[in-house]
Amino acid sequence: MYSNEHQLYLKKKKKEKIIVLSIKILILVLLIVSWEILARLEIINSFISSSPSKVIKTLGELFKNNNLLSHIYTTFYETIVSFLIATILGLLFASLLWMSNIFAKIMDPYLTVLNSLPKVSLGPLIIILLGASTKSIIVMALLISLFTTIINMYNAFIGTDKNKIILMKSFNASKYQIFKYLILRGNVTALINTLKINISLTLIGVIMGELLVSKKGLGYLINYGSQIFNLNLVITSIFILSILSYIFYMTIDKIEKYINTK
Repeated sequence: MYSNEHQLYLKKKKKEKIIVLSIKILILVLLIVSWEILARLEIINSFISSSPSKVIKTLGELFKNNNLLSHIYTTFYETIVSFLIATILGLLFASLLWMSNIFAKIMDPYLTVLNSLPKVSLGPLIIILLGASTKSIIVMALLISLFTTIINMYNAFIGTDKNKIILMKSFNASKYQIFKYLILRGNVTALINTLKINISLTLIGVIMGELLVSKKGLGYLINYGSQIFNLNLVITSIFILSILSYIFYMTIDKIEKYINTK
């Protein structure tokens, strides 16, 4: 049984969560209502900025034509595949860098150059090599997020408390044991933060790829809508992307909370 003080604390935290959530919803509602009113009063150009009612109408048309779920699934699939590959490869490569100081010194300039290189400039080359396909989109997204994962995780690994490493060495722990029980477990927070960044970068990469080569997906809808000057379609696609991005982020946030309770 909780003490009175602890019960008061829990009630305070619950009240605080309700207030924060209510304000978030209120801000969103005010923005949407203001957007609709300004569009109806023609204070803003609804042809360019669209309006909530037009977005809903466009969503209905896409759903009626059986296109909406197909486009969402395509972007969702490409994002998840790219994200998982980038995370796994990035973590493995960062681990190799930590394991071998010589290897880290050799790869340092290459990682710096590849990380700073505008990946969209590689788009035409990727398309020539892999063709205008889903593979090209996944590789594009992979290139954008992979090097961020490697650099962030490697920096987290080498930033681990040196005294703890010395302590484990004094107990004759092997490098593998130090990595498994100290480096990896001690940098779960850094990994989660990297995942939060990566999911956004991966989504950006997927949309960039879809703008270049795809015939399906939210990026394709944005590109197609801009070509035929259907800005309602463009705004609607961006709106769906925002929801998708939020779902991805909140999923990782829930994983973080689950890990922290363990």
